[in-house]
Amino acid sequence: MLRSVILAASRSSQVERLVATAPFTRDVVRRFVAGAGTDDALRATRELVADGLAVTLDNLGEDTVTPEQANATRDEYLKLLRLLSAAGLTPAAEVSVKLSALGQMFDEQLAYDNARAICAAADAAGTTVTLDMEDHTTTDSTLDVLAKLRKDYPSTGAVLQAYLRRTESDCRELAGAGSRVRLCKGAYKEPESVAYQSAREVDRSYVRCLNVLMAGDGYPMLATHDPRLIAIGEDRARWFDRGPDRFEFQMLYGIRPEEQARLVGEGYTVRTYLPYGEDWYGYLMRRLAERPANLMFFGRALMSKK
Repeated sequence: MLRSVILAASRSSQVERLVATAPFTRDVVRRFVAGAGTDDALRATRELVADGLAVTLDNLGEDTVTPEQANATRDEYLKLLRLLSAAGLTPAAEVSVKLSALGQMFDEQLAYDNARAICAAADAAGTTVTLDMEDHTTTDSTLDVLAKLRKDYPSTGAVLQAYLRRTESDCRELAGAGSRVRLCKGAYKEPESVAYQSAREVDRSYVRCLNVLMAGDGYPMLATHDPRLIAIGEDRARWFDRGPDRFEFQMLYGIRPEEQARLVGEGYTVRTYLPYGEDWYGYLMRRLAERPANLMFFGRALMSKK
């Protein structure tokens, strides 16, 4: 119920205005979003890399409805990659891209062309791209674009969402050599016909998918803040004899920074998902909805650094 309420709020312009003007909002946004512009993203990236973390940067924005908007998003990523390279921040820093921000909803070819341009720029900068996954109606399209991009840019990463019933099968398809897969729980409201509805079912699916990826020949990227799932990830890495160069943990900027530091201190690769841009509202609300317990994580993160 709480998840449904949060997702409904994420689509409400009235709630957005209320949140955006609340006295505490600036502190919340500053803690979990790097800032509005490219300079903010570079500053935060430098700080994270200096702390031994890897980074994936997300220029916030989706629901693009015109080619001009899609091309502007592409150009922002091209600019970002040039600056990351010039600052010597690659390959520690890669980028995460939503195809919906590149035109997927109205012109899949445009989205592919824009994504290809970003992949080419990333390759020239000495880094790579991960395609973010969105609601289930875009999954097949996103995986189709991924397959085409990987023909020339085989390190292009995929994101799979454990709450979708199809994901264990998708993990098997994408667990081959050279394949980079970020496994997360999922952040969109989906019908029971395609997605597990209870937290327990989602957690069980996450572990099954984790095992498939760890047993495969690809490069698993375990995106979770859940202490139990992190511990399972550590255990599975030992079981499948995966060294720290053969998988990584991923966590959101501002969430459990001490745990990120602990994992780095133990020799693991930890990549921080670093969002920036003006369109922060939908991002924050989906992170809360992804797991209502994130309300607790966000609240604790504002009061401490644990």
